[in-house]
Amino acid sequence: MKKLQILKKGFLDVIPLTIPVVPFGIIYGVIAIEIGLSPLVAFCMSFIIFAGSSQIAFSQLLSAGASPLVMVSSVAVINSRHFLYGAVLSQYLNKLNCYWKILLAYLMTDQAFSVSLSYFKKNYKKKNAHFHMLGSGFTLWFLWQLSTLGGIILGNIVPEQLGLTFAIPLTFLSLIISELRKKDHLIVIAVSGLSSLALYDFPFKIYIIVSAFLSLGVSYVLITKFKKFLI
Repeated sequence: MKKLQILKKGFLDVIPLTIPVVPFGIIYGVIAIEIGLSPLVAFCMSFIIFAGSSQIAFSQLLSAGASPLVMVSSVAVINSRHFLYGAVLSQYLNKLNCYWKILLAYLMTDQAFSVSLSYFKKNYKKKNAHFHMLGSGFTLWFLWQLSTLGGIILGNIVPEQLGLTFAIPLTFLSLIISELRKKDHLIVIAVSGLSSLALYDFPFKIYIIVSAFLSLGVSYVLITKFKKFLI
């Protein structure tokens, strides 16, 4: 297949997974403006960081008065899954030059990883297969920038009295609800919630970092030691 054809396939494969991206980006843009970020800073965050969950978490922590250490650490923890993504994809992309690797790492998202990994597994011998990830990643990047811009415009129009900051926790709750049917996920959610409550009054919003690492530790133990009991 030619480069353009592979690029187009990456675009087509990821399109069904882009439905949640637009409202998510709009919510981020609105919230960023409402908590006091300038339109330029709000947009630059989407352009530079390009990580929806991290940007919303950062905005929430900023509005809550968290310390810079907690904000940066939280973003790092949320994005740590990209180490796993990179390790999995390395066998398919290890022959690319440094510039390609940097570009594809920047465009990496959960959706792009999912569809492009499936493509790589079936077409790993094909030349220029990496153009599939370029297509899927750029599609999501473009939609995220566009929806962020839309949210920023809405954020300057919507009255502050509407208090749209409530949309941040609701967004995260919607992500959690779908996982409540799994025993191991229920345990991790419970540990995270209880540890957050126990450490809530500690300074620098440290409960966020401690709860995150504690949840990761519990997840590891459940997967490695008790998986057969949780099926």
